[in-house]
Amino acid sequence: MRTAIAAGGAASGKKRDFDRIVSFVVEAEKLGVDQVGTAEAWGLDAVSTLAYLAARTERMQLITGIMQISARTPSMTAMTALSMAAISGDRFVLGLGASGPQVVEGLQGQEFRKPITRMREVIEIVRMACRGEKLEYHGEHYVLPRPGGQGKALRLSQEPGHVPIYLATLAPRGLELTGALADGWLGTSFTPERPEAHTEHLRRGAEKAGRSLDDLTLCVGASVAFTDDPEPLIKAAKPAMAFTLGAMGSPTMNFYNDAFKRAGFEEEATKVQKLWVEGKRQEAAEAVPEELILRTTLFGNERHVRERIRLYRDAGIDVFRIDPAGGGPSDKLDTLGRVVEIIRQECA
Repeated sequence: MRTAIAAGGAASGKKRDFDRIVSFVVEAEKLGVDQVGTAEAWGLDAVSTLAYLAARTERMQLITGIMQISARTPSMTAMTALSMAAISGDRFVLGLGASGPQVVEGLQGQEFRKPITRMREVIEIVRMACRGEKLEYHGEHYVLPRPGGQGKALRLSQEPGHVPIYLATLAPRGLELTGALADGWLGTSFTPERPEAHTEHLRRGAEKAGRSLDDLTLCVGASVAFTDDPEPLIKAAKPAMAFTLGAMGSPTMNFYNDAFKRAGFEEEATKVQKLWVEGKRQEAAEAVPEELILRTTLFGNERHVRERIRLYRDAGIDVFRIDPAGGGPSDKLDTLGRVVEIIRQECA
């Protein structure tokens, strides 16, 4: 099992702290971390930050975790992917995601309808471009060249090349698409006690396409902290989980909430979402069960962390994304180093 870290996210960009992020990534590479991913939602974008990190690192794999498919045209996504591959020495992985209706329609001004069809079309166009083909495509969402205009089918001038594509998917149909088409899966809302909540659908999609689950690189992660008293950390994690269950999507379409329901928390996820939507944020956080936090984190002593790592290993996870807890960069790096060493020992 390889290791990864994330840089950026929905809250990124509020402070001019990018130098701190870069320093952390550079030190993480020295510790042996294999991959860094940059997120985008409504904070820093995923690409420009990763391009800078490409110049400051030498070995790490670089992945957009994720680029929103509705924020760019497929051809620009392909151009960006090939550009990143060129400047990074082919260390780049294209991580794509559909995001959710609130971001897509509220922030990007694009229609969210039929995200699975849109994702399939984006992948097909990107791969055409990476093969050096002329971009002539007739889909439901994308038609190239634009009908009735003066455009003609073009091919990119960059050298053709293979860029791995990983998908961040949660709903069953999205997971099946991932199994059928992608090189890897960027998973969230994952509990190693119930991996089949995700892998069952990934496997089904792979088998329908004549593949197997082994053809995918499975990537998931969790927050990690070494402590003999996890209760304060568990309590502190509940508001963020309540936000995920209640606000990461609309009241009628929350893929994160649905994933946790499939993992055995149906009643609890429904209750938390209801309280959140009603504006009862504190009550929603209090309603998050401790067991859900324990299943989605690695909070405890070293023995506990080792046991949890083995669960992820046995669930078939190939890349474990570490979110190290700590009071500052030094504490986080200490935690990160300990986890990397444990993974080396347990998952060699």
